[in-house]
Amino acid sequence: MTNSATGPLPASVLEALGRYDTPTICNAMEIVAPERRLIGYTTKPLVCPFPDLPPIVGYARTVAIRSVLKSSLPAEEQSRRRIDYYEYVGTGHGPRISVIQDIDGPDVGYGAFWGEVQSNVHKALGCLGVITDGSIRDIPQWAPGFQALAGSVGPSHAWVHAESFGGEARVAGMTVKSDDLIHADRHGAIVIPLDVAAKLPEAAELCGRRETPILEIARSPDFSLEKLKAALKRSAEIH
Repeated sequence: MTNSATGPLPASVLEALGRYDTPTICNAMEIVAPERRLIGYTTKPLVCPFPDLPPIVGYARTVAIRSVLKSSLPAEEQSRRRIDYYEYVGTGHGPRISVIQDIDGPDVGYGAFWGEVQSNVHKALGCLGVITDGSIRDIPQWAPGFQALAGSVGPSHAWVHAESFGGEARVAGMTVKSDDLIHADRHGAIVIPLDVAAKLPEAAELCGRRETPILEIARSPDFSLEKLKAALKRSAEIH
């Protein structure tokens, strides 16, 4: 049985964050933490084979993998490390999201760590999905409901193995530490500082209210530039 220890934030906060897509969370972050406008989120495109899945919100489990070089560890030590890795992934604050950096440099994505087996195992360990700049495979056999954002899709796992885990990972421009709070959907992912997380739903609602008058006139058959100017003025006055 996996450990789903109560996290530093109430489950209700994570549930509230999960009602919004990741772009909306990014908009809200600009209000509550404007100093993070240029950091803390993915900036490179990632493949999402399951775009219709809802947003996921959870605490990071960070891993570094490589596949071009075979592990230099003896078989017994490899087996022990694999168990240690699963212990790390399956314990701690829950729910969890796996964040995996491929450290093969120019050969990033050469071998897929993720497929039918790992997606099902990680789901059973309490993970909601994976964010990786590496490759994934076995899309039709993937664990149902388990989200994936990946650098590429490929057929082989080559010599893929976890080189280290629990340290800092950098994926698609986003730097993540173990236990960081992550929000992700088909658009990408963002790190949410714990001290602002509870403020984001209200800020997201404010963003929506400010957009409403602009969208209403833009979608109206009676659209005019003058009406757009008036809508922009009304939007700026909403607080």
